[in-house]
Amino acid sequence: QAPLVESGGGLVQAGGSLRLSCAASRTIFSLYAMGWYRQAPGKQRELVATLTTGGSTNYADSVKGRFTISRDNAKMTVNLQMNSLKPEDTAVYYCNARRDLNSYWGQGTQVTVSS
Repeated sequence: QAPLVESGGGLVQAGGSLRLSCAASRTIFSLYAMGWYRQAPGKQRELVATLTTGGSTNYADSVKGRFTISRDNAKMTVNLQMNSLKPEDTAVYYCNARRDLNSYWGQGTQVTVSS
């Protein structure tokens, strides 16, 4: 089984909301800092939000106030609630888990925001 499995992408109109989920193994969920990144066509992959094991969060300026990263301990998922979506949020979103020199990536989930 893949270490990280994303779900929840799709097509939404501008101003709408989507919720992405990243399911992780127990070890990764417990020990790794988690994050969401995105890559739009023709652009480099960029950080969207991160969440440490201690609960500290960090957001890209472009999503502050609109996106929220959180953990669901019962389901062992890391979620990204995306509100007030804009066409420029269109990208493939990737879940990442990181600890020291180890890093895992999910397969990516497409988010498309229509104007």
